[in-house]
Amino acid sequence: MDSFSTLIRTASHEEHVEAETSTFMSDMLGGRLGVDAFARYTEQLWFVYEALETSVERLAGDPVAGPFIRPELMRLASLERDLEHLRGPGWRASLSALPATRAYADRVRECAERWPGGYVAHHYTRYLGDLSGGQIIRDKAERTWGFARKGDGVRFYVFEGIPNPAAFKRMYRGLLDAVPADDLEKQRIIAECKAAFALNTGVFRALGEEFPLSA
Repeated sequence: MDSFSTLIRTASHEEHVEAETSTFMSDMLGGRLGVDAFARYTEQLWFVYEALETSVERLAGDPVAGPFIRPELMRLASLERDLEHLRGPGWRASLSALPATRAYADRVRECAERWPGGYVAHHYTRYLGDLSGGQIIRDKAERTWGFARKGDGVRFYVFEGIPNPAAFKRMYRGLLDAVPADDLEKQRIIAECKAAFALNTGVFRALGEEFPLSA
């Protein structure tokens, strides 16, 4: 029988591909959109990570979510440095969430407050994605808009505390396999992973509408 981490990865594969191949992402990474689109995307990430990370202290002792709370994963401070670089020192004043982003952040917050297993689903889809596909985004952004390598503008994608991402991902999958949950709860967590990818795709769709390529 497949391990839980394998079940999660295979069950959400379709949604994962859909999120990665969104028109907005393709246009942005293909250099067809300006740096403003990248800045707007970074703003949306701030709302999602704010929802993920404001709950960490309360969840640290939780038997289900607690093992996943790792200081080396935290992204909010890096995002804020990036936004200061992209938008200037007054970035907070102009920060606004798209309705799709608000729906995503609200769902993350709801899970953080009421359902640790659901929080783990969102944690997995975000942080493991950042450690993997996020590196492609960083590389493209550096080359497209001339950011310093691993510097301001792309610090969100730089995990200073994780020198070996492959080993970290193996450890993380081990944590998933050890989650204290019965089969029914595991199925609910897998369903929430799919929902997380769908919420993420909704944000990409909304960004695509805000930054259409002129025909």
